[in-house]
Amino acid sequence: MSASPDTNPPPTPHASRAVRWLLWLAGSVSLALGLLGVLLPGLPTTPFVLLAAACYAKASPRLHRWLLNHRWMGPMLRDWERDRSLTRRSKTVALVSMAVMVSVSIWSFRGRLALQLVLAATAAVGAWVVLRIPTRRPPTMAPSVGKPPR
Repeated sequence: MSASPDTNPPPTPHASRAVRWLLWLAGSVSLALGLLGVLLPGLPTTPFVLLAAACYAKASPRLHRWLLNHRWMGPMLRDWERDRSLTRRSKTVALVSMAVMVSVSIWSFRGRLALQLVLAATAAVGAWVVLRIPTRRPPTMAPSVGKPPR
């Protein structure tokens, strides 16, 4: 397990101005896609937000800090940067919601076998990616005091 985010040094921006600009652009496009994913079923949010944070870490420490301290995205990003893993519950929610949305999409394209196969293949790749991410156990509660152990 790595050190807590408070003890990790802040990321160092890339030395090349052109690379920083490209990373900023990729991060901004990823963040926009992630935010669209909140509204559009089938477009994932989390991977795009994680990619935006990774790009901003090397392009703009200010934007990276903003994401880490964001009210809604910050906790997920801080957990990811600290543990580089997902809880079993997070994986289950991701896989079940993906399966439901892909099933609805496949059903809506009935009669178009090629599109249905593309959707199924894409879903299989997405599930494979989620399943490859290491699983961490949630903090256990101490039986006597009801607080997570330190």
